[in-house]
Amino acid sequence: MTTRTWGSMNTITTAMHRLDLASAKRLIGMVHLGRLPGSGLGAAPMDQTVARAVEDARAIAEGGFHAVLVENFHDAPFARGSVPARTVAAMAVAVSAVRAAVDLPVGVNVLRNDVRSALAIAAATGASFVRCNVYVGAAVADQGILQGAARDAIEERGLLGADISIWADVHVKHAAPLGNRSIAEEARDAVERGHADAVIVSGSATGSETPLDDLLAVRKAVGSAPVLIGSGLTLENMARLLPHAAGAIVGCALKPGGDPGAPVSSVLVRRLCEAARGL
Repeated sequence: MTTRTWGSMNTITTAMHRLDLASAKRLIGMVHLGRLPGSGLGAAPMDQTVARAVEDARAIAEGGFHAVLVENFHDAPFARGSVPARTVAAMAVAVSAVRAAVDLPVGVNVLRNDVRSALAIAAATGASFVRCNVYVGAAVADQGILQGAARDAIEERGLLGADISIWADVHVKHAAPLGNRSIAEEARDAVERGHADAVIVSGSATGSETPLDDLLAVRKAVGSAPVLIGSGLTLENMARLLPHAAGAIVGCALKPGGDPGAPVSSVLVRRLCEAARGL
Protein backbone atom coordinates (compact mmCIF):
# COMPACT_ATOMS: atom_id res chain seq x y z
CA MET A 1 0.00 0.00 0.00
CA THR A 2 1.25 3.47 -0.90
CA THR A 3 1.30 5.88 2.02
CA ARG A 4 0.72 9.59 1.47
CA THR A 5 1.14 12.34 4.00
CA TRP A 6 -1.87 14.42 5.01
CA GLY A 7 -0.45 17.39 3.10
CA SER A 8 -0.08 15.51 -0.17
CA MET A 9 -3.63 14.11 0.04
CA ASN A 10 -4.98 17.58 0.70
CA THR A 11 -3.19 19.04 -2.33
CA ILE A 12 -4.50 16.27 -4.58
CA THR A 13 -8.07 16.76 -3.35
CA THR A 14 -7.91 20.50 -3.89
CA ALA A 15 -6.54 20.16 -7.41
CA MET A 16 -9.37 17.77 -8.33
CA HIS A 17 -11.96 20.37 -7.30
CA ARG A 18 -10.65 23.52 -8.98
CA LEU A 19 -13.35 25.55 -10.68
CA ASP A 20 -12.77 26.13 -14.40
CA LEU A 21 -13.81 29.72 -15.09
CA ALA A 22 -12.87 29.63 -18.76
CA SER A 23 -15.22 27.09 -20.32
CA ALA A 24 -18.74 28.29 -19.40
CA LYS A 25 -20.72 30.68 -17.22
CA ARG A 26 -20.14 29.50 -13.66
CA LEU A 27 -22.61 30.06 -10.83
CA ILE A 28 -21.29 30.05 -7.27
CA GLY A 29 -23.82 29.82 -4.43
CA MET A 30 -23.30 31.46 -1.06
CA VAL A 31 -23.46 29.55 2.22
CA HIS A 32 -23.96 32.23 4.86
CA LEU A 33 -22.84 30.74 8.16
CA GLY A 34 -24.83 31.58 11.26
CA ARG A 35 -23.24 33.43 14.17
CA LEU A 36 -20.11 31.58 15.16
CA PRO A 37 -18.76 31.15 18.71
CA GLY A 38 -17.66 34.48 20.12
CA SER A 39 -19.39 36.59 17.46
CA GLY A 40 -20.56 38.99 20.18
CA LEU A 41 -24.32 38.75 19.61
CA GLY A 42 -24.75 35.18 20.75
CA ALA A 43 -24.12 32.07 18.68
CA ALA A 44 -26.22 29.03 17.89
CA PRO A 45 -24.80 25.61 18.84
CA MET A 46 -22.17 24.58 16.32
CA ASP A 47 -24.01 21.40 15.35
CA GLN A 48 -27.00 23.51 14.26
CA THR A 49 -24.78 25.95 12.37
CA VAL A 50 -23.00 23.13 10.56
CA ALA A 51 -26.27 21.31 9.77
CA ARG A 52 -27.73 24.48 8.22
CA ALA A 53 -24.56 25.05 6.18
CA VAL A 54 -24.73 21.50 4.83
CA GLU A 55 -28.42 21.88 3.95
CA ASP A 56 -27.76 25.12 2.07
CA ALA A 57 -24.78 23.60 0.23
CA ARG A 58 -26.82 20.57 -0.81
CA ALA A 59 -29.62 22.79 -2.12
CA ILE A 60 -27.06 24.73 -4.16
CA ALA A 61 -25.60 21.51 -5.56
CA GLU A 62 -28.97 19.91 -6.28
CA GLY A 63 -30.13 23.03 -8.11
CA GLY A 64 -27.24 22.75 -10.56
CA PHE A 65 -24.77 25.41 -9.46
CA HIS A 66 -21.07 24.87 -10.08
CA ALA A 67 -19.48 25.80 -6.74
CA VAL A 68 -20.16 26.90 -3.16
CA LEU A 69 -18.63 29.80 -1.23
CA VAL A 70 -18.73 29.68 2.59
CA GLU A 71 -18.39 32.85 4.66
CA ASN A 72 -19.01 34.05 8.22
CA PHE A 73 -21.76 36.40 7.02
CA HIS A 74 -23.63 36.65 10.33
CA ASP A 75 -20.57 37.50 12.43
CA ALA A 76 -21.11 41.25 11.93
CA PRO A 77 -19.75 43.52 13.23
CA PHE A 78 -16.66 42.03 11.61
CA ALA A 79 -13.05 42.13 12.72
CA ARG A 80 -11.00 44.71 10.85
CA GLY A 81 -7.86 42.57 10.79
CA SER A 82 -7.22 38.96 11.71
CA VAL A 83 -10.20 37.08 13.13
CA PRO A 84 -9.79 35.23 16.45
CA ALA A 85 -8.71 31.60 16.55
CA ARG A 86 -12.23 30.52 17.59
CA THR A 87 -13.59 31.85 14.28
CA VAL A 88 -10.95 30.01 12.25
CA ALA A 89 -11.67 26.78 14.11
CA ALA A 90 -15.44 27.07 13.68
CA MET A 91 -15.18 27.90 9.99
CA ALA A 92 -12.81 24.99 9.39
CA VAL A 93 -15.39 22.63 10.92
CA ALA A 94 -18.20 24.08 8.78
CA VAL A 95 -16.19 24.12 5.54
CA SER A 96 -15.04 20.55 6.12
CA ALA A 97 -18.64 19.42 6.57
CA VAL A 98 -19.71 21.22 3.37
CA ARG A 99 -16.81 19.66 1.46
CA ALA A 100 -17.93 16.21 2.61
CA ALA A 101 -21.56 16.88 1.69
CA VAL A 102 -21.25 18.12 -1.91
CA ASP A 103 -19.10 17.12 -4.85
CA LEU A 104 -18.42 20.71 -5.90
CA PRO A 105 -15.51 23.12 -5.58
CA VAL A 106 -15.78 24.99 -2.27
CA GLY A 107 -14.44 28.44 -1.45
CA VAL A 108 -13.81 30.38 1.75
CA ASN A 109 -14.27 34.05 2.63
CA VAL A 110 -13.28 35.20 6.13
CA LEU A 111 -14.87 38.59 6.73
CA ARG A 112 -13.92 41.22 6.75
CA ASN A 113 -10.57 40.76 5.05
CA ASP A 114 -8.61 37.95 6.70
CA VAL A 115 -7.27 36.21 3.62
CA ARG A 116 -4.50 34.43 5.55
CA SER A 117 -7.09 32.63 7.66
CA ALA A 118 -9.19 31.90 4.58
CA LEU A 119 -6.21 30.26 2.89
CA ALA A 120 -5.37 28.27 6.02
CA ILE A 121 -8.95 26.98 6.25
CA ALA A 122 -8.96 26.15 2.55
CA ALA A 123 -5.67 24.26 2.78
CA ALA A 124 -6.82 22.30 5.83
CA THR A 125 -10.19 21.33 4.36
CA GLY A 126 -9.42 20.88 0.68
CA ALA A 127 -11.30 23.97 -0.46
CA SER A 128 -10.15 25.28 -3.81
CA PHE A 129 -10.52 29.08 -3.76
CA VAL A 130 -10.71 32.06 -1.43
CA ARG A 131 -12.24 35.51 -1.72
CA CYS A 132 -10.42 38.63 -0.54
CA ASN A 133 -12.53 41.76 -0.14
CA VAL A 134 -9.76 44.42 -0.26
CA TYR A 135 -6.89 43.00 -2.27
CA VAL A 136 -5.05 46.07 -3.55
CA GLY A 137 -5.28 49.67 -2.44
CA ALA A 138 -7.31 50.57 0.64
CA ALA A 139 -10.95 51.18 1.49
CA VAL A 140 -13.02 52.82 4.20
CA ALA A 141 -15.67 50.47 5.58
CA ASP A 142 -17.72 50.17 8.76
CA GLN A 143 -14.65 48.46 10.28
CA GLY A 144 -12.47 51.50 9.53
CA ILE A 145 -9.65 51.51 6.99
CA LEU A 146 -9.01 48.15 5.32
CA GLN A 147 -5.61 47.64 3.73
CA GLY A 148 -4.92 45.67 0.56
CA ALA A 149 -3.93 42.09 1.38
CA ALA A 150 -2.33 40.90 -1.85
CA ARG A 151 1.08 40.43 -0.25
CA ASP A 152 -0.44 38.45 2.64
CA ALA A 153 -2.37 36.23 0.24
CA ILE A 154 0.48 35.39 -2.12
CA GLU A 155 2.92 34.85 0.75
CA GLU A 156 0.54 32.61 2.71
CA ARG A 157 -0.37 30.52 -0.32
CA GLY A 158 3.31 30.01 -1.05
CA LEU A 159 4.04 28.96 2.52
CA LEU A 160 1.16 26.49 2.45
CA GLY A 161 2.20 25.10 -0.93
CA ALA A 162 -1.48 24.83 -1.78
CA ASP A 163 -3.27 24.85 -5.14
CA ILE A 164 -5.82 27.48 -4.11
CA SER A 165 -7.18 30.22 -6.38
CA ILE A 166 -7.40 33.79 -5.07
CA TRP A 167 -10.44 35.83 -6.11
CA ALA A 168 -10.05 39.56 -5.50
CA ASP A 169 -12.83 42.10 -5.08
CA VAL A 170 -12.33 45.53 -6.63
CA HIS A 171 -14.16 48.57 -5.20
CA VAL A 172 -15.77 46.08 -2.85
CA LYS A 173 -19.34 46.52 -1.58
CA HIS A 174 -20.03 48.08 1.83
CA ALA A 175 -16.91 50.23 1.42
CA ALA A 176 -15.51 53.26 -0.38
CA PRO A 177 -12.06 53.15 -1.99
CA LEU A 178 -9.44 55.59 -0.72
CA GLY A 179 -8.05 57.88 -3.40
CA ASN A 180 -9.41 58.58 -6.85
CA ARG A 181 -8.26 55.51 -8.76
CA SER A 182 -10.81 54.02 -11.10
CA ILE A 183 -12.19 50.52 -10.72
CA ALA A 184 -10.37 49.58 -13.93
CA GLU A 185 -7.01 50.69 -12.51
CA GLU A 186 -7.62 48.75 -9.30
CA ALA A 187 -8.60 45.64 -11.25
CA ARG A 188 -5.50 45.86 -13.45
CA ASP A 189 -3.29 46.11 -10.35
CA ALA A 190 -5.07 43.18 -8.71
CA VAL A 191 -4.21 40.95 -11.66
CA GLU A 192 -0.87 42.29 -12.89
CA ARG A 193 0.76 43.30 -9.58
CA GLY A 194 -1.28 41.31 -7.07
CA HIS A 195 -1.43 38.12 -9.18
CA ALA A 196 -5.11 37.50 -8.43
CA ASP A 197 -6.58 34.53 -10.28
CA ALA A 198 -9.98 36.20 -10.77
CA VAL A 199 -11.57 39.59 -10.12
CA ILE A 200 -14.98 40.24 -8.53
CA VAL A 201 -17.18 43.26 -9.31
CA SER A 202 -20.17 43.97 -7.08
CA GLY A 203 -22.78 46.56 -6.29
CA SER A 204 -22.70 48.91 -3.32
CA ALA A 205 -24.15 46.44 -0.79
CA THR A 206 -25.26 42.84 -0.27
CA GLY A 207 -27.90 42.04 -2.88
CA SER A 208 -27.28 45.25 -4.86
CA GLU A 209 -27.05 44.87 -8.62
CA THR A 210 -23.56 45.01 -10.08
CA PRO A 211 -23.33 48.06 -12.39
CA LEU A 212 -22.88 47.06 -16.01
CA ASP A 213 -20.48 49.96 -16.64
CA ASP A 214 -18.18 48.72 -13.86
CA LEU A 215 -18.32 45.18 -15.22
CA LEU A 216 -17.40 46.32 -18.73
CA ALA A 217 -14.58 48.57 -17.49
CA VAL A 218 -13.01 45.77 -15.45
CA ARG A 219 -13.47 43.26 -18.24
CA LYS A 220 -11.54 45.53 -20.60
CA ALA A 221 -8.82 46.25 -18.04
CA VAL A 222 -7.84 42.70 -17.07
CA GLY A 223 -7.60 41.02 -20.46
CA SER A 224 -8.09 37.28 -20.23
CA ALA A 225 -8.41 37.14 -16.43
CA PRO A 226 -11.84 35.88 -15.26
CA VAL A 227 -14.27 38.53 -14.05
CA LEU A 228 -17.12 37.52 -11.74
CA ILE A 229 -20.32 39.30 -10.77
CA GLY A 230 -20.20 39.66 -6.99
CA SER A 231 -23.72 40.71 -6.04
CA GLY A 232 -27.26 41.30 -7.20
CA LEU A 233 -27.63 38.79 -10.03
CA THR A 234 -31.32 37.97 -10.60
CA LEU A 235 -33.52 36.40 -13.23
CA GLU A 236 -34.47 39.91 -14.34
CA ASN A 237 -30.95 41.23 -14.97
CA MET A 238 -29.14 38.02 -15.91
CA ALA A 239 -29.44 38.45 -19.69
CA ARG A 240 -27.95 41.94 -19.39
CA LEU A 241 -25.08 41.17 -17.01
CA LEU A 242 -23.98 37.56 -17.26
CA PRO A 243 -22.77 37.61 -20.90
CA HIS A 244 -20.02 40.03 -19.79
CA ALA A 245 -18.67 37.84 -16.97
CA ALA A 246 -17.17 34.42 -16.43
CA GLY A 247 -19.85 33.75 -13.84
CA ALA A 248 -21.52 35.10 -10.73
CA ILE A 249 -21.52 34.69 -6.97
CA VAL A 250 -25.15 34.51 -5.87
CA GLY A 251 -26.57 34.69 -2.35
CA CYS A 252 -29.77 36.65 -1.74
CA ALA A 253 -31.43 35.55 -4.99
CA LEU A 254 -31.28 31.94 -3.77
CA LYS A 255 -33.38 32.70 -0.70
CA PRO A 256 -37.11 33.42 -0.36
CA GLY A 257 -37.70 37.15 -0.29
CA GLY A 258 -33.99 37.78 -0.82
CA ASP A 259 -33.47 37.41 2.93
CA PRO A 260 -29.81 36.47 3.62
CA GLY A 261 -30.90 34.83 6.86
CA ALA A 262 -33.33 32.46 5.15
CA PRO A 263 -32.45 28.93 4.01
CA VAL A 264 -31.36 28.41 0.41
CA SER A 265 -34.20 27.26 -1.85
CA SER A 266 -33.24 24.58 -4.36
CA VAL A 267 -36.18 25.75 -6.50
CA LEU A 268 -34.72 29.26 -6.78
CA VAL A 269 -31.27 27.79 -7.43
CA ARG A 270 -32.67 25.68 -10.24
CA ARG A 271 -34.51 28.61 -11.85
CA LEU A 272 -31.35 30.71 -11.98
CA CYS A 273 -29.31 27.80 -13.29
CA GLU A 274 -31.81 27.06 -16.07
CA ALA A 275 -31.90 30.73 -17.07
CA ALA A 276 -28.10 30.84 -17.24
CA ARG A 277 -28.04 27.77 -19.45
CA GLY A 278 -30.50 29.52 -21.77
CA LEU A 279 -27.92 32.25 -22.34
